[in-house]
Amino acid sequence: MRLGIYIHWPYCRSKCPYCDFLSYVKKNVEQSVLVDGYLSDLEYYRSLNDEYKVDTIFFGGGTPSLLEPKQIERILDKIIGLWPTADNLEISLEANPNSQYPTLFEDLRQSGINRLSLGVQALNDKDLKFLGRTHDMKEALSAIDLVKKNFDNHSIDLIYARPEQTVCEWKKELNQVCNLGLKHLSLYQLTIEEGTVFSQKGIKPAAEEKAAELYNITTQILADFGYEQYEISNYAQKGYECRHNLGYWHGDDYIGIGKGAVGYLHIGDKILTTTHPRQLTEVLPTERAEELLIMGLRLNEGINKRRFERHCGIKWQDFVCQQQINELIKENLVTETSENIKATSNGRLLLNYVIEKICV
Repeated sequence: MRLGIYIHWPYCRSKCPYCDFLSYVKKNVEQSVLVDGYLSDLEYYRSLNDEYKVDTIFFGGGTPSLLEPKQIERILDKIIGLWPTADNLEISLEANPNSQYPTLFEDLRQSGINRLSLGVQALNDKDLKFLGRTHDMKEALSAIDLVKKNFDNHSIDLIYARPEQTVCEWKKELNQVCNLGLKHLSLYQLTIEEGTVFSQKGIKPAAEEKAAELYNITTQILADFGYEQYEISNYAQKGYECRHNLGYWHGDDYIGIGKGAVGYLHIGDKILTTTHPRQLTEVLPTERAEELLIMGLRLNEGINKRRFERHCGIKWQDFVCQQQINELIKENLVTETSENIKATSNGRLLLNYVIEKICV
């Protein structure tokens, strides 16, 4: 059984005003002590199921590039010692462009990381400042160059639908990023989450119609450059999709390590969600089915019905309203076969509406 492992490093050097993830600003962290706890948790989760084979590992945060490479090695050595692993094990880490020292990316590669995701977020200084990023455009481009030199598998994040962002500005940015030769791009629409600095300041993202226009432009331009959209916000050159995130969207089991991490495990005939510290909570099949529906429809490939049934234990036809699906098909919002259902390009623009119709 395939298993992903997510390692959450909760610390950052500063808090971005749009961020609602669990993270703390702290300069001096006893890294070895926290990693000791991670290793102990890994041992605990290993004892729960003997059928897993680790396929992907993902270091997220927070800012996991603050984690010392020697500590990353400790974590990877523990995982490889505990579980059988795939021959093509994907090991991803998120990093910021303004690394702490010049050889960071080389050191990360030598520690075992083989996929690097860089949090750039914008390709102009004005918007970088607005988004609260601590790097500038020059640092971002320099970091991208270093990442490409040290990793064959690489990605960057950008945020669009910023307030007052124009179509012309976004087209320019997209053309610039596509010419950088990256294997993977994650392009997220700005959302204002409750409790963030942006929310407190009353910042508004681009209007819904403008956001939809920017989204359509994004898919068109990236397709012209050979990037295939495989999820609403994710695009890749062929063969460079993020396998770890695909595991989430497909509904595969994964372990979450760290204070802000969650996981899903099959233990016996039960589905359990895991939270820190070592809390196991049984999930009803209907709850898991709803989550699988929401995540699966984000994928361009849609939902494989047989896989859906295997992961939640409910027959597809017993969970959905076929009459509503037929209406969505007439509206050109979904397509369906005996094996699969997926949102159309129009349906992805109205995904919340589609999900509400199917989930009864």
